[in-house]
Amino acid sequence: MRKLMFGALALALVPAGCETTTIPGELGTILGGVAGSPAGQGALSQAEIDAGLREALTVGTNIVASQLGRTNGYFGDPRIRIPLPKTYRDIQTNLARVGASAPLDDLELRMNRAAEAAVPEARSLILGAVRSITINDALQILNGGDTAATDFLRARTQTQLRASFTPYVRQSLAQSGAFTSLEQAASQYGLGGVTSNLQADLTNHAVGLGLDGIFLYVAEEEKKIRENPVARTSEILRRVFGNRT
Repeated sequence: MRKLMFGALALALVPAGCETTTIPGELGTILGGVAGSPAGQGALSQAEIDAGLREALTVGTNIVASQLGRTNGYFGDPRIRIPLPKTYRDIQTNLARVGASAPLDDLELRMNRAAEAAVPEARSLILGAVRSITINDALQILNGGDTAATDFLRARTQTQLRASFTPYVRQSLAQSGAFTSLEQAASQYGLGGVTSNLQADLTNHAVGLGLDGIFLYVAEEEKKIRENPVARTSEILRRVFGNRT
């Protein structure tokens, strides 16, 4: 059941101009039931529901950052390992058949290392976005399913996150030696071009797939919090996401 989501929908139906953030009367009783408030604690307030959603995203982001922001966080995970852009990947596949793909294999490794190195900055940017948003589109969240809060966050912050994250990925790519490897591979395999264009293409590729990997796992952590009481590691998570006893 989407208990929190029904609670958010109920909040959206409160008449404009209501002075209190706690839902009064019968609507409050209904909200207390569908949102799973433990007996005696009363109905959830708008502030509590907003706080619960933000807490779920914060907990999930911190867990994922710890997982991905270490050696082999991307490269060692087949679900989110960042492959080379298609042109290079096709050459890599052909060369692998004759055991000659080492230069492109090295480029792929360095690109994933750059993504791993940039995760701490991604974590800071995402947490900043979590703190700044207000969860007020009840119907959109209600219809979003078990990863509704993550989907909402990504939809509202994608453009800003890409713009903010790109300089850090570019720096990590440069420091990892990926750009040097890229230029060598481009020259060796007849794919040369303007260096700045090659670097921009690789950066955009790494940024897009790097963020995909982060949000994939943040969504999974959100789902755990909704479904598994053990994953609710704070009082606000237990109150907002807890089942009625």
